[in-house]
Amino acid sequence: MMICDPPATLRQHIKAGQILCGLDLGSKTIGIALSDTRLTIASPYFTIKRTKFTADAQALCEIIRDRGVGGMIMGLPLNMDGSEGPRVQSTRAFVRNLERAADPALDGLALAYWDERLSTQAVTRTLIDADTSRARRAELVDKMAAAFILQGYLDFIAT
Repeated sequence: MMICDPPATLRQHIKAGQILCGLDLGSKTIGIALSDTRLTIASPYFTIKRTKFTADAQALCEIIRDRGVGGMIMGLPLNMDGSEGPRVQSTRAFVRNLERAADPALDGLALAYWDERLSTQAVTRTLIDADTSRARRAELVDKMAAAFILQGYLDFIAT
């Protein structure tokens, strides 16, 4: 796995027919979104209920293998002033652990961090405006936040 910095360089590592995976890493869940092969549209895909790192990584690697993922956009939960707090440290630690995981699905996979400030709040507001029940919002918010993050990156590389 390789970290792409600046994030725009991730695109050059994606082969034709591959897609991008967007991740919204939370303490209890991992929201997952997938792009289309043209790298224009992000769609909510799945939410992994977090247990232990090994099980979380296996579930993620299975999606990477099964769906033809060539790169990942990892939401980076910066503070509102742009500084890095404990949640950013936790996200970077998760990625470091993924780099150490011995799964062939991760070989050659490119990853970029993307500012996710206010993504969950924006999605929650949209769901409330759509009169979605509290239970249904809880079910949808993580994978929709991942789609929000991924779509932000896709829009960025389209310009």
